[in-house]
Amino acid sequence: MSKHVLVIDDEQDLRELLTLTLSRMGISATAVETLTEAKDALEKSPFDLCLTDMRLPDGNGLDIVDHIQHNYPQTPVAVITAYGNVELAVEALKLGAFDFLSKPIALPKLRQLITNALASGPTDQSQSQKQSQALLLGDSSIMQNVRAQIVKVARSQAPLFISGESGTGKELAARSIHQQSPRASKPFVPVNCGAIPSELMESEFFGHMKGSFTGAIDNKDGLFQAADGGTLFLDEVADLPLAMQVKLLRAIQEKRIRPVGSETEVDIDVRLISATHKNLQQAVDKGDFRSDLFYRLNVIDITMPNLRDRPDDIELLARHMLDRLNASCSKQNILLSQQALEKMVAYSFPGNVRELENIIERASTLCEDGVIGLHDLKLNLGGARDSIDIHGDPRNESVDSLDDHLEEIEKDILMDALEKTRWNKTEAAKKLGISFRSIRYRLKKLGLDDE
Repeated sequence: MSKHVLVIDDEQDLRELLTLTLSRMGISATAVETLTEAKDALEKSPFDLCLTDMRLPDGNGLDIVDHIQHNYPQTPVAVITAYGNVELAVEALKLGAFDFLSKPIALPKLRQLITNALASGPTDQSQSQKQSQALLLGDSSIMQNVRAQIVKVARSQAPLFISGESGTGKELAARSIHQQSPRASKPFVPVNCGAIPSELMESEFFGHMKGSFTGAIDNKDGLFQAADGGTLFLDEVADLPLAMQVKLLRAIQEKRIRPVGSETEVDIDVRLISATHKNLQQAVDKGDFRSDLFYRLNVIDITMPNLRDRPDDIELLARHMLDRLNASCSKQNILLSQQALEKMVAYSFPGNVRELENIIERASTLCEDGVIGLHDLKLNLGGARDSIDIHGDPRNESVDSLDDHLEEIEKDILMDALEKTRWNKTEAAKKLGISFRSIRYRLKKLGLDDE
């Protein structure tokens, strides 16, 4: 069945251009001039997409975006704005617009927007919920709310910002959004902004031409080109240097980039999702992050909850991690004792889900008789929610000798450094001020070497 699009614009030339473009794509159109006529048309017939100008004789595009979001939420809306009117475009996206186009309209971008919007279509909510739950486990109300948010925002093209402490699953949330979006069949390209040397950043993001600098022996596509049609996930975006922030802002606003050494620009079609564990608003206040870029990246925001705020999910997560470990190795299935489970539920997990995963992996290696007990967890007692042991006197956890006590402290220090560097032993050694050989020796001595 042919798709049906509502076109709203008081300029006859633009209505004809939009209608003709849709017709050549095999799509029927109903064209109206005013907000009132648009509301009447929406009452009489369902539409697969609405294209609206921002300035209308009896209102503006924001009014129709809001009206459709409240009354026809399955119909995506794209707004057409005057060139350079970024603030209104962002406001439309915040209200729920699918995307926006700037005048003068470039027909290739118009056709791409229409294709993307129609591909978003009405979603199968139950299937979307299943996909989201597979990546982001948890039965707590806070996680159910996060998954519901993800289902809602996945269809939009608006830039999205994910905040949360390290280890809360920001990249998993970004992947879940991508997998439930119209871009799911296209690439999901994650990049850690803090891991790219500043002198190579422009080339990495935008690509470069052969001979544009020493070492550029061939033309190379950048991350934007690699993510074409899909999603570009900028992790730790707060680590971008100011010079690169300017270039990224322009790429977002113009939807085109210029590879290093090139005289021509390249159109880009990506959805940007960014994340950081830092407080980006504080970085803006300090002058370390551009407010205009923050404004563009933070159109839609999702906050990933800390694990300590959803203790009811710890058992589910721990058992899922154990099932995955058991499935990946040929040895007997490893079980989790009730005492170990209760201790984990009482622990605050400063490293969040990533720390839980590291603890489960380490404990499954150290445990005897295939059962993870209290002593296998090696939890830092300072991380407990309170100072009282869940089984009574905290002194029950005491060690037998000074050597044992020092060994436990050394283990805690090493594990903390490894978890903060995502188990990069070279970086952990630097953080501790010791050599790589020394950290290898200490890990082996303490039975923590996973190699």
